[in-house]
Amino acid sequence: MDLSTIRNLISRYCAGEENWVDSRTVYIGHKVPPPGTEAYIPQRYPDNRIVSSKYTFWNFVPKNLFEQFRRIANFYFLIIFLVQLIIDTPTSPVTSGLPLFFVITVTAIKQGYEDWLRHKADNAINRCPVHVVQDGKVVGKQSRKLQVGDVVRVTEDETFPCDLILLSTSRDDGTCFVTTASLDGESSHKTYYAVQDTKAFNTEREVDTLQASIECEQPQPDLYKFVGRISIYLDRDEPIARPLGSENLLLRGATLKNTEYIYAVAIYTGMETKMALNYQSKSQKRSAVEKSMNAYLIVYLCILISKALISTVLKYVWQANPNRDEPWYNQKTETERQRHILTRAFTDFLAFMVLFNYIIPVSMYVTVEMQKFLGSYFISWDDEMFDEELGEGALVNTSDLNEELGQVEYVFTDKTGTLTENNMEFIECCVDGHVYVPHAICNGQIMPGAASMDMIDSSPGVEGKEREELFFRAVCLCHTVQVKEEETVDGIKRGLHQGKTSSVYISSSPDEVALVEGMKRLGFTYLRLKDNHMEILNREDEIERFELLEVLNFDSVRRRMSVIVRSSSGELYLFCKGADSSIFPRVISGKVARVQERVEHDAVEGLRTLCVAYKKLSREDYEEVCHRLSNAKLALQDRDKKLAEAYDLIERDFILLGATAVEDRLQDKAADTIESLHKAGMKVWVLTGDKMETAAATCYASRLFRRSTQILELTTKRTEEQSLHDVLFELSRTVLRQQGSMSRDAFSGLSGEFQDYGLIIDGATLSAVLKPPQEDSSGGSYKDIFLEICRNCSSVLCCRMAPLQKAQIVKLIKASKEHPITLAIGDGANDVSMILEAHVGIGIMGKEGRQAARNSDYAIPKFKHLKKMLLVHGHYYYIRISELVQYFFYKNVCFIFPQFLYQFFCGFSQQPLYDTAYLTLYNISFTSLPILLYSLMEQHVNTDTLKRDPSLYRDIAKNSLLQWPVFVYWTFLGLFDAMVFFFGAFFLFDNTTFTSNGQMFGNWTFGTLVFTVLVFTVTLKLALDTHYWTWINHFVIWGSLLFYVIFSLLWGGIIWPFLNYQRMYYVFMQMLASGPAWLSIALLLVVSLLPDVLKKVVCRSLWPSSTERTQGVTKNYKGHLLEFTPLSSHHAPPVRGRHGNEGLGHTHRRSDSSPHKKVMYTHWGGGPNYCTFRSLLRFGETQRLFGPAYAYTPPGPETSV
Repeated sequence: MDLSTIRNLISRYCAGEENWVDSRTVYIGHKVPPPGTEAYIPQRYPDNRIVSSKYTFWNFVPKNLFEQFRRIANFYFLIIFLVQLIIDTPTSPVTSGLPLFFVITVTAIKQGYEDWLRHKADNAINRCPVHVVQDGKVVGKQSRKLQVGDVVRVTEDETFPCDLILLSTSRDDGTCFVTTASLDGESSHKTYYAVQDTKAFNTEREVDTLQASIECEQPQPDLYKFVGRISIYLDRDEPIARPLGSENLLLRGATLKNTEYIYAVAIYTGMETKMALNYQSKSQKRSAVEKSMNAYLIVYLCILISKALISTVLKYVWQANPNRDEPWYNQKTETERQRHILTRAFTDFLAFMVLFNYIIPVSMYVTVEMQKFLGSYFISWDDEMFDEELGEGALVNTSDLNEELGQVEYVFTDKTGTLTENNMEFIECCVDGHVYVPHAICNGQIMPGAASMDMIDSSPGVEGKEREELFFRAVCLCHTVQVKEEETVDGIKRGLHQGKTSSVYISSSPDEVALVEGMKRLGFTYLRLKDNHMEILNREDEIERFELLEVLNFDSVRRRMSVIVRSSSGELYLFCKGADSSIFPRVISGKVARVQERVEHDAVEGLRTLCVAYKKLSREDYEEVCHRLSNAKLALQDRDKKLAEAYDLIERDFILLGATAVEDRLQDKAADTIESLHKAGMKVWVLTGDKMETAAATCYASRLFRRSTQILELTTKRTEEQSLHDVLFELSRTVLRQQGSMSRDAFSGLSGEFQDYGLIIDGATLSAVLKPPQEDSSGGSYKDIFLEICRNCSSVLCCRMAPLQKAQIVKLIKASKEHPITLAIGDGANDVSMILEAHVGIGIMGKEGRQAARNSDYAIPKFKHLKKMLLVHGHYYYIRISELVQYFFYKNVCFIFPQFLYQFFCGFSQQPLYDTAYLTLYNISFTSLPILLYSLMEQHVNTDTLKRDPSLYRDIAKNSLLQWPVFVYWTFLGLFDAMVFFFGAFFLFDNTTFTSNGQMFGNWTFGTLVFTVLVFTVTLKLALDTHYWTWINHFVIWGSLLFYVIFSLLWGGIIWPFLNYQRMYYVFMQMLASGPAWLSIALLLVVSLLPDVLKKVVCRSLWPSSTERTQGVTKNYKGHLLEFTPLSSHHAPPVRGRHGNEGLGHTHRRSDSSPHKKVMYTHWGGGPNYCTFRSLLRFGETQRLFGPAYAYTPPGPETSV
C-alpha cells in the first residue's frame, strides 16, 4: 500500500465515510453560499504543515531500533547476545553486545542527524510568514496555520505557500508569470490565468466581497493535471460556472515572477499539496554486490551451524569415556546431572554457536554503509564533472548503487536533450515545396521587403505569395511563447542590444522559440499578447492584430497543438502545427507530396521537422467548437478523455501550408562517450519519440552506428510489406549466421572480423512484438526472437516511442535470461519511467526540467560526464567494495577457525582461545580502519588509463570479482592461514621452554601468539593488495598494528580495578620477552602470506588480465610512452582513423550522396584530458604516464559528419 492510499484512508476517516466523495467543495473566504443555491457541506482538511521527517522525539528510539533489527544480521547478533545473557556461555555477553551496540549506535546517529536536518527544514518552511485577506484587510500568519479556503496575497518573487487557484492579478489581462524551477527545474516563465469573472477583483476589499465556491478533484500527485470548476454568485439567481484547469492552478514551491501581486484561494494544503504528494520515495534498488553479500552470509551461517553441530557431537563422543566425563577439575553439580541429555546437548550447541559466531562479520554492514556514504562524495567533488554553464556538478541521490556503476551492460539513452543540446536553431522552412533559408542569398538576388532572406529554389510567384504570408502568420500565432521586454530574466541579462533593452522570447519548449525567432529573420515578427490579442509586425512594418479565441494545447499523444484566432477583418482561422505523422492524415488538400518529400529530406539530415496546416471556420463552425470545448472543460470526470475527443473532431480537414526544420546539435563529446561505452563492452540503445530518419541521422553522427554497421529495420513500413513473423525470422537468420562460436558480447562490434549489426524499431512494431500471443496463434510469442536479435546487435534505435514503452523495453531486457545490469539516462519528464525501471537511473540537468534529475539515482550536467561516471568512478567503486566484502569474510575465517581447531585440544569444553578484549575489538578496532580506507581510496589503475582504455571495464563485468570461484579461493586462503597460525604455533613450541627461567607458555600466551600473527597477517595481506599509496594509507595500516601492540601492552601491563579477574596480566610482555616468539611470528607471517604472493606472480605471468597488463605497462614504461595504446590493440589489429582511434573523423550518414547536404559538427576535445579533482585525499591525482616531452595529444576539436 503506497502513501497516497494511506493518506486517502486517513482523510476518509477524519471526514467521515458518509461525507467522502471523489471531489471536494471549497468556499472562497469561508463564505457560506446564498440560501437555496446549493447544499453547504463542511469538510475537514489538514492544515498547511509540511512533514518530511521520519521520526519524532518520542518515537525515534523504538522506531529506529525496530527498523534496524529488521536486518537479518542485526537480529542474528541480538539473538546471540540474548543467548549469552540467558545461558552459561564460554564468552562474556560483552563480546557480542559491544560490536552490536557500536553498529546500532553509529547507524542511529547517522539516521537521527539526517532526520534532525529534515525537522529543521520543515520548521523553516512551516513558520514562514504569509499574507491572508480577512475582513477586507491583509493580515500576516504563519504558513502552517493556513487553511483551505483562505484567500492569500502573494507578491513578486515570493513562493506560493500551498496549491492555489488564481483569482486576480495586478495585470489587466488577469495573467501572471511563474517559474516552477523547484518543482520540475524549468526556469522559463509560464503563464497562468485568472478566471475571467474574478480577474476584476484586484483589491483586498473587492476580493473580500467575492462569493464563490470551487468544486475540484481530490488531491493527486500529477503536477500537470487539475480538474475543477468555479461557481460565482453575482446578482442573478443561478451562479456562473467556469472551468478550472492546470492553467489556473499555482503549485506550492513555484515562484511569482514579473507580476506585482496576485490574489488566490488555497485549494490543497500541507501534505495534500502536489509537491508533498511527490515526496513519495522511490522503490528500493538493490545492487548485485548486496545480493552476493547475502548469499555469502547464508554460506557462512551454514558453516557456523556445521561447526557448532560437529563440536557438540564430538563433545559427547569424547565424554562417552567415563574417565573423561567428569574430571576432578570440572565435576558437574547435581542439577546438571539430572538434566535431560537433549537439553544439555541443545545448551552446548547454543554455547558453541556463541563461541564461533564471530565468523559472521557484523561490522561488515556498517563498514559497507560508511564506504558507500563517504564514497559518494567523491562523485560530487569531482571537478571534471562540474559544468561551468550550469554552475552545478554531479549529484548523488542514493549512495546504495555506487558499485553498480561498474557493472552496467546495457545503456538506454534518450536523444533530445541527452545526446543533443536541446538548443534549437531554425534552419529552414518549406511552403508548398518552396524552401526558405534565413540569411541565404541565391544568385546574388535578395527578395524585396526581406533583405535578410531568400529562397533556395524558384520563386512561388504571385499566386503563392498569399500562401507564403499565411504560413508565416500561422507559425507566428500557433505557439505559447511569451515576450519579455525586461533587461533581466531570472537575474540573467538577456535581450541587450547596444545598451538598450529589446524583446526576448521565452517558452517551455525550445522548438517554439526557435520557430518564432526564425520567422523574425524571415520578415514576420511576433510582438506580444496584449488584451487577448496577438500582435505581429509584417514585412511592411505594419502591425497586424489577431484575437486569440482558443488554445488547444500540445500533448504527447496528439503530438500537435492548435490555436483559433480572429483577424481584424473578422475571419476565423484554426492554425495547427505538429509532427508529420499527426498532420498528414488530417490534411484534405495542399501540396502534400512536395512538402512530404522535403520533410523526409530534412529528417535524413538530422533536422527536427514540424508540419503547419490551417482551415477557415465559419461562425457556425466556431460556435460548435466552443460548445464542444466548453462541455469538455466543465466536466469533472474524464475531462482529459472528453477534451481529446473534442480535439479529434475539431482538428481535421486541414489545408497543408508547409513545414519547418530546426536543428538540435549533438552535445559536446557525445560521440566520444558512446564510442567509449561500446569499447567497454556496453550495448547502447537510443529510445526516442522522434521520427526514424531524424533519429537515425543523430545515431550516425553520435557514432552509435558506424559506416560498417549493417542496419536491420523492424518498422511499420516493412511489416506492411511482410508479416511480422517473416520479418523477425529473416532478421534472426541474418544475425545468427555471423554469430559463430564467439559471443557478440566479447567484441561488441569493434573487431573488423565480425559484421556489426544495428537495429531500428519503431513504437508500433514494438507493441506488436510485445503483445501476448493469441491462444489460436501458431506463431507464439515474438519476445524471445526479438531478444535474440537484440543480443547480437551492438546498437539499437527505438523511435516513435511513448514514455511507457521506454520503461517496457528496459523491463524486457532486465527480465531476459542473462539478467544484465541496465542503466537509463534522460533529461525530461518522459524519461522518468525508464529511469525508475532501470537498475541505475541517471538524470541530466537539462532544459526539459529537472524531473529526470529528481527521480534518478545520480544526476550529471551533460551526457559526456557519463564516461567518467562509469569507466572511472564505477570501476573504482566496484573494485573497492568487492575487495571489502571478500576481505571481511577472509579475515573472519582466519579469526575463528583457530578457535574451532582449539576445541580438539581442550576436550570440546568451549574454552576460548582468545581473550575477551581481543574477541570484542578485533572487528571494531584492530582491522576495521585499513579496509575502510582501502575501500575509499584504492586506485589499482590511474584515472587517465581507465578513460583512455575503456576495454579495462570488461575485466570487472558480470560481477567477476564476487563470483563463487573467487569467494571459494578467499575462503580456502583464510582456512590455510588459520591452520598455519594454529598448528605453526602449536608444533613450534610443543614441549619447549620459552622464557629464560624455564617457564612454559600457558594457554593465554598461546592464544595471544596466534592472535598476534593473525592481526599482522590480515593487515599485511591488505597492504600487499594496495596499489595506491598515500600518507594516509601508511598512517592507518601501520598505525593499526602499532595500536594493537600498545593496547596489548596496556591491557596486560596494568591491573585494572574494574575487572574481577585479569587473566592477561603480563602475558603479552612475557611473550615479547621470548626470542623464539619473535622468530615464530616472523616465520608464520612469511608462510601464511607466501601462497597468495606466489599465486599472484604465477597468474600475472601466465594468464594476465588486461588490467594487470596495463599495470605492467605503467610501471615498465612510465615516462617513456609517446602515445597510449589501448590494450585491445594487443588482441586484434586496430582500425586506425585520422586521430589513431577507430572511427574518429569517419562518421558517415546515409545522406552522404545527397547533392544538398548540411553539415553537423560533433565537438569534443580542447585541452588535455587530465583529472582536475581537488581533494585532501588526492583522489583522481594521476600518475603521469608521459614525460614532459611526450605529451598526449587529444583528438581534434571538430569532426565533420
